[in-house]
Amino acid sequence: MSDADISVVICVYTEDRWEDIRAAVASVRAQSRPARETLLVVDHNEILLERLTGEYKEVEEVRVLANAGPRGLSAGRNTGIAASHGEIIAFLDDDAVAERDWLRHFADGYDDARVMAVGGRTMPIWASGRRPAWFPEEFDWVVGCTYKGLPPGRVRVRNVLGGNASFRRTAFKAAGGFATGIGRDGDKRPLGCEETELCIRLTRARPDAILLIDDRAVIHHRVPEPREHFAYFRTRTYAEGLSKALVTRSVGADKGLESERRYTTRVLPAGVARGLRDALLARPGAAGRTGAIVAGVASAAGGYVVGSFRARRGGVAFRVAAAGESPDSKGAA
Repeated sequence: MSDADISVVICVYTEDRWEDIRAAVASVRAQSRPARETLLVVDHNEILLERLTGEYKEVEEVRVLANAGPRGLSAGRNTGIAASHGEIIAFLDDDAVAERDWLRHFADGYDDARVMAVGGRTMPIWASGRRPAWFPEEFDWVVGCTYKGLPPGRVRVRNVLGGNASFRRTAFKAAGGFATGIGRDGDKRPLGCEETELCIRLTRARPDAILLIDDRAVIHHRVPEPREHFAYFRTRTYAEGLSKALVTRSVGADKGLESERRYTTRVLPAGVARGLRDALLARPGAAGRTGAIVAGVASAAGGYVVGSFRARRGGVAFRVAAAGESPDSKGAA
């Protein structure tokens, strides 16, 4: 399906990322395999909406539109899905740039009709110019990037990562859109897992569905300076636990924690062992990386416990819009 039309959706919310947004759009327009269209979905920010409309008013393949649902990333993505025309819908973060062959590698993955989603590899661009010595690569998901422990090449996965992903349009027809009330709302709630919940829902609706990650589909994602600090690391890992509790309440712990079990029993112990070895060799940051892995696990586990209690007490607090519906519709979760 390498000749399929691809729509690219970029959700934006703040003028503070103006140059990043322009760079993201430019990277899509420079693709070796052109996109049919790029949709900039603005999350309840009239000033940014007007500014972007003016910026791209003479660029036919770029459309600017307002998030038609509640505030947040999930509703923004659903707005883009509903407004797009491509057979494949790709998502790119507003503070990332795609390498030239990004869409070509996505398109190649759909040659098998069973493939419903293809994700890529996301590399960090640290604001300080280099990875903090204490920051373990096993936790790069904290800053929205591909983490150490994922298998290389083009491989089958439980879920793709939302900032660098693509789906067949028929995937949304089968499973509905992204769940609102679970993912990010600007920088106010560093939650996540909305793509995990969607992918699990998709494979339940389509048991034959194949989801892939192709590490040749590369984007480079900015990591702002505040996210290089341990305070953000702790907050984000705790929020991940909260989010996972919502997901498992909805889809069950069997699927909701399937990948996490491998991560905590294989990837993280290997990271601790590597950190201890590096500490013995007096390598910079080794003790900090080991401590961060332990602290990250504890923080996520704490968030999961709290989130599970809240979910049992108050029910699942998110909703799923059916494909083609306005994102503020009240489908069942």
